[in-house]
Amino acid sequence: MKRPNLVHFLAIKTDDYISVKASCTMKEWKGPTAVVDLGAFTPKFPIQDFRLLRSSQFRIKLIGLDENQKQVFKKTYDSDHFGNFNFKIPLNEERKKIAVFQAYEIKKNKGLQIHLGSYLPITIQGEKKLIICDFDKTLVDTKYSSTKEVYNSLTKPLSAFPTVTNSLNLFTDYIGKGFHPFILSASPHFYEDSMRDWLYQNKVFTAGIFLKDYRRIFSILEGELTPKDLKIQGLYKLNHLLEILMMTGIPDELVLMGDNFESDPIIYLTLYKVLNKEIEPWKLWSALKKDPAFQFNRKQNSQVLSKFYQLGSMISAKEKKCQVKIYIRKRANEKEISINPVLKLDNKVIELYEGNTALLMPAEAPAQ
Repeated sequence: MKRPNLVHFLAIKTDDYISVKASCTMKEWKGPTAVVDLGAFTPKFPIQDFRLLRSSQFRIKLIGLDENQKQVFKKTYDSDHFGNFNFKIPLNEERKKIAVFQAYEIKKNKGLQIHLGSYLPITIQGEKKLIICDFDKTLVDTKYSSTKEVYNSLTKPLSAFPTVTNSLNLFTDYIGKGFHPFILSASPHFYEDSMRDWLYQNKVFTAGIFLKDYRRIFSILEGELTPKDLKIQGLYKLNHLLEILMMTGIPDELVLMGDNFESDPIIYLTLYKVLNKEIEPWKLWSALKKDPAFQFNRKQNSQVLSKFYQLGSMISAKEKKCQVKIYIRKRANEKEISINPVLKLDNKVIELYEGNTALLMPAEAPAQ
């Protein structure tokens, strides 16, 4: 028997709204059992979640409860064709009391409300400090260059691959200093449970995870990505960087971590230039959209440009300047980064570091 199941549910509560990002799928359900399945406690590997390649629409009823379990919010939401939800709940005095959400799927079985779980919103209010980190080649030395390596990545837990110790130490140092973590990776969306297992093993418990939904590459109805985006990461990563900031609001301090094996430096520096008002977002975009890392079609170009306009409005409304620090794991013997001249590399903002051999100094707050 299959029943609706939430793959993830991320709710971020700011001063003005609660942003919700969730994904639902159909999962085999065997009913309650007295026998404990020890397999549920072993690390997962990606091929176990291939069911997430299927697509379906869902409708959830979301109920918000305050600390006394009193209902203060109720509304229904429809997913897209892939079972994904992405919406905001504006806050009033009553909704500010929301302490927990209860989610029910109400479309698949007429007249039946299936409880999907209870979820605590993550509060990011007042002074906002965020750290957004890549995963592959930044935190874990995964390899996908051959068919054998791809097969190994699908059939083994991520703990089977080498951990990039300096990156992990830097990442957890910032979390210890009050920075809320997000993982932004170009890995397929069905890697989420495996990635979450790896984060839990390394004592990272509250990270929001953003992965590439490969179903969108081949979809006719909602094809935000195209086959070229299998290898080119500019659109996907920049899009989700903007999405994270729209969920949380413009932070006071932002740390970006990535590697120099693909396009992280140019994507991060693009965001830095915009956040620091060094150039108008749409002017920067006009200069960069011809870069190999940003090969967009007309539809994609208009989508990202629209988000840049929204980001520009959010930046204008914020009085305090966002402090940004960028860490890039360098390749062997690499001493500098080749970058689009429009970005004018600033060594005070971006720092190259060794992945495993050289010990990083303790993380400091971003420079003023």
